[in-house]
Amino acid sequence: MILVTGGAGFIGSNFILDWLTQSDEAVLNLDLLTYAGNLENLSSLQDDPRHVFVKGDIGDTKLVSELLDKHKPRAVINFAAESHVDRSIHGPEDFIQTNVVGTFHLLESARAYWAELDEEAKSDFRFLHVSTDEVYGTLGNSDPAFTEATPYAPNSPYSASKAASDHLVRAYHHTYGLPVLTTNCSNNYGPYHFPEKLIPLCLLNAMAGKPLPIYGDGQQVRDWLFVKDHCGAIRRVLAEGKLGETYNVGGWNEKANLNVVNTLCEILDELKPREDGLSYKAQITFVKDRPGHDRRYAIDATKIERDLGWKPQETFETGIRKTVIWYMENQSWVANVVSGEYRQWLNKQYS
Repeated sequence: MILVTGGAGFIGSNFILDWLTQSDEAVLNLDLLTYAGNLENLSSLQDDPRHVFVKGDIGDTKLVSELLDKHKPRAVINFAAESHVDRSIHGPEDFIQTNVVGTFHLLESARAYWAELDEEAKSDFRFLHVSTDEVYGTLGNSDPAFTEATPYAPNSPYSASKAASDHLVRAYHHTYGLPVLTTNCSNNYGPYHFPEKLIPLCLLNAMAGKPLPIYGDGQQVRDWLFVKDHCGAIRRVLAEGKLGETYNVGGWNEKANLNVVNTLCEILDELKPREDGLSYKAQITFVKDRPGHDRRYAIDATKIERDLGWKPQETFETGIRKTVIWYMENQSWVANVVSGEYRQWLNKQYS
């Protein structure tokens, strides 16, 4: 068995679904089910004995220790995090508590569990920490992409909290010998993405006839990674990664936000044309830029391809089309996840 934390979130739920498609090894899923955690993502596993769900906090040392002792997982994959930059600007404390304090308590629980294992199980155990490229800060238009040796320079409460958690994971390896692995990924997109992020927000607003809000001039550049490719990279790092190492995971798809939204509109124009014959691009609306908005992220994913043989299978064009089709075909999921709290957030953020 493996323990997945944050397994009801966007990336975590995709990881569990893919894992159980390719393996019979059971998954213990620990998730607190905050606003972005959604068990409906995993409804297809409702009667699958290989998926064991527990509602709980990674910072609950007693609960985590009991789960580790009872289920004896061979690995912990830590997806649990507050992950939205905009929310971290409005309320940074939740990010410190979950991403820093929570990771610390999870590491302490894992260290105590690992120390009591027999030598074979101890050698096989892994703690894989999933992080972000935002810890590296921002790039100029001509700067080289982030590598694993790029100095940390986080610019938002979110990225600072993830940077702190990365440092804790590294320290637990070098101080205590805990067998850790870290991945830093670029912007994910795909099925089950909570609709506060750019792609699902604009996709759903477009189909609802609402404005498509673009920060500033829309020229903020990100590297876009299809979530299923990210899941494949994590599996590869878990299986073959070198202990104590960090692996950058990117899609080799640098796109400006405005270009991403234009592509979404063009796919919708083809698959679900507006009744008035206009392009969905007519709904694009530029709004005030957020504070401290990083201009460009770019991942150099050479190391993971060279050392572990992983590279993304989807181009941006193929991945984004699959994403649009998934949202069009899963309107009930959308209706259930877009709650009153979510609508209040949108009104606050984009008013």
